[in-house]
Amino acid sequence: MSCFSCFSPHRKDVSKVENDYGTRSSGSGRGKASSDDAEIGRGKGKGKAGNGPKNSAARSFTFRELAAATRGFREVNLIGEGGFGRVYKGRLESGQVVAIKQLNHDGLQGFQEFIVEVLMLSLLHHSNLVTLIGYCTDGDQRLLVYEYMPMGSLEDHLFDLEADKEPLSWDTRIKIAVGAARGLEYLHCKANPPVIYRDLKSANILLDGEFNPKLSDFGLAKLGPVGDNTHVSTRVMGTYGYCAPEYAMSGKLTLKSDIYSFGVVLLELITGRKVIDVSRRPGEQNLIAWSRPFLKDRRKFVLLVDPLLQGRFPVRCLHHAIAITAMCLQEQPTFRPLIGDIVVALEYLASQSYKPERYKDGVRDAPSASPSQENKDVFTRKSDRRSSLSI
Repeated sequence: MSCFSCFSPHRKDVSKVENDYGTRSSGSGRGKASSDDAEIGRGKGKGKAGNGPKNSAARSFTFRELAAATRGFREVNLIGEGGFGRVYKGRLESGQVVAIKQLNHDGLQGFQEFIVEVLMLSLLHHSNLVTLIGYCTDGDQRLLVYEYMPMGSLEDHLFDLEADKEPLSWDTRIKIAVGAARGLEYLHCKANPPVIYRDLKSANILLDGEFNPKLSDFGLAKLGPVGDNTHVSTRVMGTYGYCAPEYAMSGKLTLKSDIYSFGVVLLELITGRKVIDVSRRPGEQNLIAWSRPFLKDRRKFVLLVDPLLQGRFPVRCLHHAIAITAMCLQEQPTFRPLIGDIVVALEYLASQSYKPERYKDGVRDAPSASPSQENKDVFTRKSDRRSSLSI
């Protein structure tokens, strides 16, 4: 049996977010440039930046400038497509390379999400959140300009890899998990009121040239509960498979909803499997359902690991990572750990110098070179508050 002990590091709030954006129709946006600019301007003046990078305020671009940056939104510059619309690689007049998202008027996400995205990323600044450089509200055009992330998204490096593409190493996977957790911790613990991300998934974790992760796509983010409130009631939105079960059933959104989504991402990092994959045989199409029996038996933990790692992973580190994942995926939200506890545990795992053990068909080939180091328990640190649940 393995257990996850929670830690409660005391971190002071350093960012205050007080935006009061109202409900806006997601229909046609013709003639709304001035009202959208005014609303963005009101929101941007109300928050304080956090302790992340010192970013200048997002600037307003003309459509002509962004069309020139992408050479008329040519297909050769298309680098992605999602619910918001298409994403193009572009180069501004200053020479800066950027990613430009253009709202699809017939898409699933509308102008309300556009406003939320600009407000959130104008107020919240952290090294693990993508930087918003600017936006465009010319006529009915809605575009967002971000820093360019050369390695794409996490899902680009986990799933359906081409034969010549190198899979992520175990160390890189833990590095990405730590960075994503730090970004989420900033939203939950250092923004005031806290921010519920609501759309945490591998496709929204972008990677820079050194595989440092940054959370992106904040159009679905919500300000969290304050005072005596325990949740925020809202219509269910997000991505199927990543949504916490209690939120999907009741529409009651809490910070622990994000923790469940983070657990799904951890499971994807460990297994190299998509959360929903209809190409797999019945019984394996839903990652969470398929993994449950393995998560309950530590003798089967190694069978969860992505085959592309070819056995190159440290076993004790794997066990602890799976323990964290299983806690995040608890069906009862109150049993899930706080993001600060997760950051502490993952940072400890990332700090360890393990010599990987090689496994083949679930059987260990060679022992680790440093068993004394491996025998250190990541969950035995002293803390002001400690709770433990068996897996």
